[in-house]
Amino acid sequence: MSSVTLELEVKHEAGLHLRPAAMFVQTAAAFGSEIKVRNVTRGTPFRDAKSAMGVMMLGVTHGQVIGLEAHGDDAEAAVQAIKELVESNFGEPAST
Repeated sequence: MSSVTLELEVKHEAGLHLRPAAMFVQTAAAFGSEIKVRNVTRGTPFRDAKSAMGVMMLGVTHGQVIGLEAHGDDAEAAVQAIKELVESNFGEPAST
């Protein structure tokens, strides 16, 4: 079992709200590992990354940094998938 941590800047114009949050939760839920996320910029506590309400409660807006913690057999793959989702701007063109 492995543990992985990572910090990422959310560059999506809406932050982690509505559609991006749903995509984030859907990606996290595809893995068996325990995955937690926090808003590093605001200093929030960790929340369950597989919970839409938990992710929305973080209040992540454009330009803020999130921290991920994953524990489990597929933790590295889970963090990599979330990293790719965030870095791809949730599949949308980057705002200018």
